[in-house]
Parts: sequence; C-alpha cells; structure tokens
Amino acid sequence: MLVQLAIRDIVLIDKLELNFREGLSVLTGETGAGKSILLDAFTLALGGRGDGRLVRQGEAQGQVTAVFDVAPDHPARTIAAASDIDTEGDLILRRIQVADGRTRAFVNDQPVGVQVLRAIGAALVEIHGQHDDRALSDSTTHRAILDAFGGLGTRQTAVADAARRVRQARTALSEHRARVEAARKEVDFLRHAVEELAALDPKPGEETELAERRTLMQQGEKVARELNEALDAVGGQGSPTAHLSAALRKLERRAAQAPALVEPSINALDNALVALDEARTCLEDALQAAEFDPRELERVEERLFGLRAAARKYNVAVDDLAALRGRYEGDVAVIDAGEEALGRLEATLAAADAAYLEKAEALSKGRRKAASALDKAVQAELPPLKLERARFITEIATDPEARDPAGLDRVEFWAQTNPGTRPGPMMKVASGGELSRFMLALKVVLADKGSAPTLIFDEIDTGVGGAVADAIGARLARLSARVQTVAVTHAPQVAARASTHFLIAKEAVKGSDRVATRVKPLAAMPRQEEIARMLAGATVTEEARAAAARLLQAAEA
Repeated sequence: MLVQLAIRDIVLIDKLELNFREGLSVLTGETGAGKSILLDAFTLALGGRGDGRLVRQGEAQGQVTAVFDVAPDHPARTIAAASDIDTEGDLILRRIQVADGRTRAFVNDQPVGVQVLRAIGAALVEIHGQHDDRALSDSTTHRAILDAFGGLGTRQTAVADAARRVRQARTALSEHRARVEAARKEVDFLRHAVEELAALDPKPGEETELAERRTLMQQGEKVARELNEALDAVGGQGSPTAHLSAALRKLERRAAQAPALVEPSINALDNALVALDEARTCLEDALQAAEFDPRELERVEERLFGLRAAARKYNVAVDDLAALRGRYEGDVAVIDAGEEALGRLEATLAAADAAYLEKAEALSKGRRKAASALDKAVQAELPPLKLERARFITEIATDPEARDPAGLDRVEFWAQTNPGTRPGPMMKVASGGELSRFMLALKVVLADKGSAPTLIFDEIDTGVGGAVADAIGARLARLSARVQTVAVTHAPQVAARASTHFLIAKEAVKGSDRVATRVKPLAAMPRQEEIARMLAGATVTEEARAAAARLLQAAEA
C-alpha cells in the first residue's frame, strides 16, 4: 500500500507531505485547487511522462517521492530485484524533474531507467478515471483479468509449457528438414567424397610425420658418404685406436715406476679411446638411420602428395581431412536415415500439438465458465451505478489454429449501453462516465484477484449525484476493505464514506503575491464542514451541515 507521498516544487506545490493509511482515502476541494496537479505529480513518481513545465516557476527542479509497504513476495519487489535493487524494507520511488525537461529516477535510492520505474509503478498502483482507459484498452489485459477471476493460472501455465514444447518440436523438425534438403542437393558429391576420403583414410598429424621422414631420407642420401669416411677414420684401417691402445698398455706397465709422470698420460689416452669409441657408435647409428629403401621414399612421397592434393581439392588443411570425412559421412547418414528421422520428428510434433490442444481446450472451457460468472457478478453491480439498462459482456473468440502460449482465445470486454443497441468493445461504445463506472464494478468484483495494492479513482463520480453517487461511495468503501483505495471526488456521498479525508486548497504565500496548493487531513468537525460545502456550494447553510452530519452517520452505520 501507499504509505507516504512527498512533493517538492511541482507547479503550485512548494512542499507537501501526505501520509496514507489502509481503507478509503478521499481528496476533495474546489475546482482548480490542485487535485490534478497532485495526481500528475504522483504519476511522475510512478514512471509517467516527464515535462519541464511541471517544475514550479523559478526553481531548477522538482521532486516527487512515493513510499510503499508491500509484501516480501510482491511482484514489484521481484521486478526491482531483477534490476539489482536492494528491496529490504519499504519500496521508495523517487523522480526528479529538471526544468529543462530531463528527469532522473531512483528506487530505494538506486538510479534506474524510467522503464524499470514504470514497471514497478504499474505493479504498485492502478489509476482509473474518465480519461484513463489503459486498463480496458488492451485486450490481452482482459484475458489476464478473466484468468485471474477464474483462478485459471495453473491451466494457463500448463498451456504455456505445452506451447513451448510445440515450438521446440517444430524448430527441431524444421532444422532437420533444412539439413536434409541441403544435403540432398549435394548427395552425389558427398557420396564420392566419402568414398575418396575413406580410401585415403587420412590421420591427424600424418602430414608432419611424413614430411619429416621424407626430409630425413633425402638428406641421408647426401651425407652417407661423409659418414662412411668418418667411420673409416675412426674405426677402419686408418683408425688410431690400435696404436693408442698399444701405447696405453706400455705406459700402464711403467706406471708403478713413475706414477707421477705416467698416470696423467694414461688418463688422457684412456679418455681418447673412449671418445673414439663413442664417435664410432654415433657414426654407425647415423649410417643406419640414413639407410633407406628408395621404394620407401617413393611410397612416402606418394602418400604425402596424395594427402596434399585432397586438402587442396576440398579446401581444408591436411590435418582437417579426417574431420571433413566424418562430417561428410554424417551428412550421408542424415540423407540415408532422413525419412526415418523426419517421421520421428513429425510424430513428436504431432504429439506435442495434441497435448497443447488438449490443455488449451481445457483452458478455453474454464474461461467460458469464468466469463459467465464474471458477467453475472459485474452485472449485479451495474444497476445501483445507474447502468441498469446496460449489459457487461465478456466476448471470447477462439481460434483453433492458434498456438499462442496464452491459449486459443482472444478475450475482450464488451458492453451494451442500452437495449436495442449493438454490443461492442467497451472502449468504443461506452462514454467516459460509463467507462469509469464499468471499471469500478469490475474492480469491486476483482478486488481480491491480483489487483495492484493501491487503486486511485479520479473523479469517477463526475456527472452523477444522489443515489448513484451513494452507490459509487458504497462500492469504493467495499473495495477499500480488500485493497487500499484513494478517490478524488466532488460527491459528498463518496467523501462521507472515507476513513481518511484530505482537503486540497489554494492558499496565499505570506510575503508574496503567489499562491500554493496545500493539502491537510480533516478531523471530524472540519470534515463535516467540508462535506456541507460540497452539498451547499459557496454558502454553507445549517441545512447543509445537518445533511452532512446525516451522511456521515449513515456511512458509519
């Protein structure tokens, strides 16, 4: 519910702070006192269109703050949380209007976009009046209203889930068909490519391995002669190994006689022999590696050139040929198994579609039952509102071919304002005053069916009086027992039923030639005087005061 509304420097309002309570609050005052300004300012805080002309003359900016106390699970908190807004405690909506037309929006002191502010505001407050037809202009809203009234939320969720499965099945079938059709256009090429690549049987990394082997064999042929010469020098007839070994043995026999002289030379010769032996081993290994069968080089080159030719043909890297083969084999498999797979996907779509229709038809049946009950309930509210000759009609048009997540139905509220006239969409056939009273009747019926926690009614009693105004007041009072209700009114019968009464008036500002709008809550006697003024006009008589007292007593009874 709305807890507090604070306004600074908006048109004629310099500083205003109103505290609201549960129940029915009314705002009264003479024409031109500033009731419209108050609503315009409130609308600004809820995300309405900004306008630099709203800023009080001489000020750089104006500001409106609205404080709401709502349940922890209220949708407004969910919207705020989705925008990373801290939702602890009250929800505080604040809008700053700059004189140059710019605005800034805040929720719980965190900057937000106007779209977020508007979404939160719509979840918190509904404003209805002769010229505020938003709640009735959109037929998708009518469908949601009917579902809420009939308690059809579970059925509607089931239909939405079934519609999602139909959409997924249709997408899968469409994608598979497209792939099959695309593959069929190239089936001859694909089959040839699969056969060719299967015969080639490429392996990832094979090109590098073959290129290295080919290079080794080609280089080996060039260096083999030098390797043989080096091996002959180290281990052949020209090798110094025999002479060095003989010299080493002679020195070893003399080592005991002169160890200090002989042992260094022995060690050096021994190292030389070891080095020569290692060199011989390396040369023998190199020669063995350099040996190759010319036919093997031919085979390696033929394989390497074949792989590279295939890579050029299919415009991929050699290492990607194996993956390309797998993809082509998959496309051929899709073609070969396409009809069978298409059949399965078509069966899946048909089953999903049948499940959707079953759930959607059940929802349609529930909607028609709820529509009958809603029509009856709203109709019962119309006669006291001077709409006794009117009819409220929930028009349902069902399209069996639709697969909408909300079902097969288009729901629209119709009206017949007089017998013998053609029924039609309420927005087209009802006047402004009739539209407001239709809305009041609907809201009384739907008060506990997902309504916003605060309802604002702006002069819906315009043009009526007596028993009709009293009926409007009675319904607003009934409505306020279940949801916070605020009414801007000129009808004393409505004002008398309020639990909180605010008086709006213009007052001269001391020390200035300007005026400002003031709003104050009325205690018992000032309230009676205001209702008497509403009854009598400019001159309040004792008869008007007595009539006001009777209205207040009747409202409390």
